[in-house]
Amino acid sequence: MKKFIFFLMGVACCTSGLQAAGDEFVPLFNGRNLDGWANVNCAPETWTVRDGTIICTGVPTGVLRTEKQYENYVLELEWRHMKKGGNAGLFIHSDPVTAVGQPFTRSIELQIMDGNAGDMFSIHGATMTPDKPHPKGWVRSFPSEDRMNPTGQWNHYRVESRNGTASLAVNGKIVTRGYHLNPRKGYICLESEGSEVHFRNIRIRELPGTNPPADVVAQDDKGFRCLYNGLDLRGFKQVEGNEGHWRARNWILDYDGKSQAEDKNLWTEQQFGNFILIVDWRLPDKPKIDNVPVVLPDGSEATGADGKPLTVAVMDAGDSGIYLRDESKSQINIWNWPVGSGEIWGYRKDMNMPPEVRRGATPILNADNPVGRWNRFEITAIGEKVTIVLNGKTVIREARLPGLPERGPIALQHHGDHVQFANIYIKKLD
Repeated sequence: MKKFIFFLMGVACCTSGLQAAGDEFVPLFNGRNLDGWANVNCAPETWTVRDGTIICTGVPTGVLRTEKQYENYVLELEWRHMKKGGNAGLFIHSDPVTAVGQPFTRSIELQIMDGNAGDMFSIHGATMTPDKPHPKGWVRSFPSEDRMNPTGQWNHYRVESRNGTASLAVNGKIVTRGYHLNPRKGYICLESEGSEVHFRNIRIRELPGTNPPADVVAQDDKGFRCLYNGLDLRGFKQVEGNEGHWRARNWILDYDGKSQAEDKNLWTEQQFGNFILIVDWRLPDKPKIDNVPVVLPDGSEATGADGKPLTVAVMDAGDSGIYLRDESKSQINIWNWPVGSGEIWGYRKDMNMPPEVRRGATPILNADNPVGRWNRFEITAIGEKVTIVLNGKTVIREARLPGLPERGPIALQHHGDHVQFANIYIKKLD
């Protein structure tokens, strides 16, 4: 009997030990390097480690995220601003890459701003219910009190995320809560936004999860890496005459349309074979009326009874495109024609191509956002076949492009007009 009692006591001790281990915090930052973290859209020098601290320069605007998603947990970290009026943030339940036309991800942001520590709000498609009404009706929860230490001193955040509800304690006291968070599971991010900020002692205690439905879970990391770092044009070929025209303007890559180079396009240094490419773009200048051809679904252009081309008036803000694999013929158009962006000009216009090729290079529908707004291409190139998704809608479906090289660099096209690009990511498929 005594042996049995001792056995039960031993089991109880082991069980207690396992429960205690499950209740322990584990570090999200090891104090030595950024293992376990992914630099989403910043330069390598934006995020560095020194003396057990993550140092963020604040330039460019962007995010560093965990490699793993989290749902229910207690998260603790310390931070300090090195400049009065500094701005940064902590994002929870984040997507893996930035939102369309934004340097930040869809997520719930917990503000880390000098003079406003603890503000909680949803950004770029995420949603939440604040714990108290905002004086201007905004969907954000202001902290109940200012508990931030003076600039240069360390502050402590404790975030508790449980089943779509989150609370934030600043320096030992809860100041904000949010309910009905969507997503309620995702990545954790640190934000770079204009000034130097330090982070340390980042640790997490995971709580039992609920396996929430996909509708309230952030997107999975699909292996994209950023081609434009927001600080300079590293990774792109630098040629005489392009200086001052293709410019890194924080998270936006801006082109004034006035390059003096012999080849005015901006080419990647690296060559690519099969890939998925994400590119955000917009034509920012004020549009003017222009008359353009009517492109029919088979790729031909409409004519009147007299045989002359038919045209329609559009608000035109310019023209640009994307070249695939060192081939200008594979230009994916960016423009304001009614047929829509995504048209593969060189193949649609080539009368020597079979009808099915010209038809395949013609957009199925116009998915462009209004002139001046940001758009997102997702371009998949596998062998000679190209699929283009514009703003979530497939406009080109497995178009066959005979003669498309197997490998080559990618270019942002010069067409003499002002154009802006952002959030350029690639995933290799070979």
